[in-house]
Amino acid sequence: MEPDWKELSRTIQVHSTTFYLGSLLFPAEARKGAWAVYAACRLGDEAVDGEGGGMEALEAWWEGVERAYGGRPKETWEKGLAWALERWPIPFDAFLHMKEGFLTDLGPVRLKTEGELLTYCYQVAGTVGRMMAPIAGGGKEAEAKAILLGQAMQLTNILRDVGEDLGRDRLYLPQDLLEAYGVRLEDLLEGRVTPGYRALMAYLEGKARAFYREGLEGLRLLKVGQAAIALAALQYQGILDKLRLLGYDNLRHRAHLRAWERIKLLPRALLAARP
Repeated sequence: MEPDWKELSRTIQVHSTTFYLGSLLFPAEARKGAWAVYAACRLGDEAVDGEGGGMEALEAWWEGVERAYGGRPKETWEKGLAWALERWPIPFDAFLHMKEGFLTDLGPVRLKTEGELLTYCYQVAGTVGRMMAPIAGGGKEAEAKAILLGQAMQLTNILRDVGEDLGRDRLYLPQDLLEAYGVRLEDLLEGRVTPGYRALMAYLEGKARAFYREGLEGLRLLKVGQAAIALAALQYQGILDKLRLLGYDNLRHRAHLRAWERIKLLPRALLAARP
């Protein structure tokens, strides 16, 4: 029995305009696979941050992942994931690593090192790249590039949401970098964007942009979906552009793209996807 694709696509549209717009550029079957995987991942995130989120909800989500991999799906998203698993070798350990990242999000969050930050970015987003790579027809080399793209996107999310995350008692900026740039927690909590803080933001922006450059090199290794992935990456890079224009004031403002700005990126995505 076919999964309810309308319901799955609605889940994507509600939770991620960026991903949904990009997914429309996949061929039909791969688009369904992308929806199935992303819906499963996004509902895991909702199990932490959504209404009624917490450990119990996260464990219920994980049971759904295990049912899908065991060929015993119940919920619509589980049926979609099971459908995708019949067609592509989506690694189970990617979901396992994602769960570890979601456990971190249950918080409070305090990371000690830049290495911990990059590990977290892998857990909650690099894993999505691993899941998408086989759907797009990529092998191990493409998977490695997809991980970098996922890390770049999550790092962008973190830079966009510093103020919002502080309100949830989450600080993803690691202690070693805060100390290196002379950034105090008190300044962050009071919304003070100091020169040191701007320098830290610029450093992490540079790190994200380097990951985008290297990750996008993987487009040539894919059989389908190159434009879809390029469009998603371009939208996230647009958030970095907005953040820079705001003077890195992400403590009181949230950088975002308007609908027309997303659509305007389509020609660039199509051009980036050319062989």
